[in-house]
Amino acid sequence: MKIVIILLVLILIAFTFVQLYLINGQRNIERYPYVVKKKHKGFEIRSYETTLFTSVKLSTKGFKNSSSKGFSVLAGYIFGNNERNEKIAMTSPVLMSLEDSMIMMFMVPKKFKKDMLPKPNQSGIEFKDEPAKTVAAISFSGWANDTKIEKYKQDLKAALDAEGIKYTNQFYFLGYNAPYEFFNRKNEVIVELQ
Repeated sequence: MKIVIILLVLILIAFTFVQLYLINGQRNIERYPYVVKKKHKGFEIRSYETTLFTSVKLSTKGFKNSSSKGFSVLAGYIFGNNERNEKIAMTSPVLMSLEDSMIMMFMVPKKFKKDMLPKPNQSGIEFKDEPAKTVAAISFSGWANDTKIEKYKQDLKAALDAEGIKYTNQFYFLGYNAPYEFFNRKNEVIVELQ
């Protein structure tokens, strides 16, 4: 019994060190830059600059199926599944449009221009300039799922309606953590403003 307890303690210590390493690694990841224009109770107004993304349109519906498939395709591209077997740094957050046909997007590191990127080996991956935009953003922690995303989407709509702020139907989910990170998870739902 003593050996089992010692093994469990060692596994727990190793797990904790791995998670701390991952959290520390997040500090070095390039992020989709924005400026906070105004903070409201429960949400904030931000402006984003024009930014280049790799994207893939997904035929599946729902967060669980779409996020897994989209992440696999785009991660494959940046981990070297391209004509030059070139690795491209991971960025944060991962974006997913919340429409009938979902689109997943990874931000391209700022050092790359569209014509510098290696051609994907897998069809369906496109390079897309997201225009500058003003959005409202609401944050939540933990693991994302369809129910949580819909709840925060509705919460954001209600908060914007209460403030009289006009918005479009362009909603996005933003996930900031790798799937294997357990602590300090950050997620957001954003909507473009009119």
